[in-house]
Amino acid sequence: MAAYLLRRLWQIVPTLIGVVLLVFLLFKGFGGDPADILAGQNATAEQVAAIRQQLGLDQPWWVQLGINVRQIVTFDWGKSWATGESVAHIFATRLPATLTVMVPILILDTLVALPIAMWVAYRRGSLADRTIMVISTVALAISFLVYVIVGQYVFAFQLGWFPVQGWSDSTWKNLVTYVPLPLLLALVVGLAPQTRLYRTFFLDELGQDYVRTARAKGLTERTVLFRHVLRNALIPILTNVGMALPGIFVGSFLIETFFSIPGLGREVILAVNRSDYPVLQALTIYLAMLTMLINLAVDVLYKWVDPRVVLR
Repeated sequence: MAAYLLRRLWQIVPTLIGVVLLVFLLFKGFGGDPADILAGQNATAEQVAAIRQQLGLDQPWWVQLGINVRQIVTFDWGKSWATGESVAHIFATRLPATLTVMVPILILDTLVALPIAMWVAYRRGSLADRTIMVISTVALAISFLVYVIVGQYVFAFQLGWFPVQGWSDSTWKNLVTYVPLPLLLALVVGLAPQTRLYRTFFLDELGQDYVRTARAKGLTERTVLFRHVLRNALIPILTNVGMALPGIFVGSFLIETFFSIPGLGREVILAVNRSDYPVLQALTIYLAMLTMLINLAVDVLYKWVDPRVVLR
């Protein structure tokens, strides 16, 4: 196991180098001149040149690339070009709000979808199965924006159950006051694809020979489903959850914007509008690193779920 982990961690290095180079080329080659954007339309050439010098954009590209590498190694991306706030402080102050909203969504999305998918897979072809699949298909065809507009209008304006937007310094108050509405709407959107996907995983396992053997031995359906089918279906489920974890930050973009949550997702949207490259580069690089580490963790969990898996 130790040799496998060391080998995988070593393999992350060239991948990360490729990501750094790609991000650097994209921002420098296709992102426009940040000095022009920050200076404004009425700025003179001298003012633009002064901003470029202040930001270090007048340096050769290899010097700028070296600065980016140093920032990655030291976890110090300097200050935001637009606000002057430390990038590290932006991450530290905005990330808790994002996690407060998105982690419950990811956990409940998985925990609710699993039993529903197992139930409809066990009752394949029944009226309940067909009804849930039709509802899931219809839900997939509706934009998340529609859910937000209708949800805010019905639950906030008409019924008054939840506030439309707001945030506080208390995590508990946020969880019981401001998180429930975006959590509810995100679950409505996320359950449809998750249920359909997990249903497919369970159907694949229910058709295997070991299921028929377990039933022939007289095991109860509960034991067959939860001890055998669920455990064997956990590998593709873990893969899907691992792929969804980095999506916490991507999914937070829309939710935090619509509900005015001061999280990292909304900060990224503001950084895009302001061409705030240090914030965008830091998020892109660290999100890539997080994705690779999550993939490694999921591969290790395969061994825990199924001892037959050999890590090479």
